[in-house]
Amino acid sequence: MLRLKIERARVKVKSAFWGGGSVKAETVQTSCTGMEVKLEIDSQEEPEKIGKLSRLAEAGCYVMQTIRNPTPVSLKVALNGQELQG
Repeated sequence: MLRLKIERARVKVKSAFWGGGSVKAETVQTSCTGMEVKLEIDSQEEPEKIGKLSRLAEAGCYVMQTIRNPTPVSLKVALNGQELQG
């Protein structure tokens, strides 16, 4: 949309997760403890234009925004076509 000339772009994502507890004791817990996204761009465009591009891409990234902003999640389980309660 910005009509910038990009010769090459690479994205590297690192994430760290934690897991603990016991399935048997029903204390299983997991979480993501951090993420790092590195965007490498090869371009002759001005740094300000590439900065604007990266800010807009970040703002429009569904995955990053979902992780950053609390998102309601629901789980429904059906067994043999019947919804389980609790």
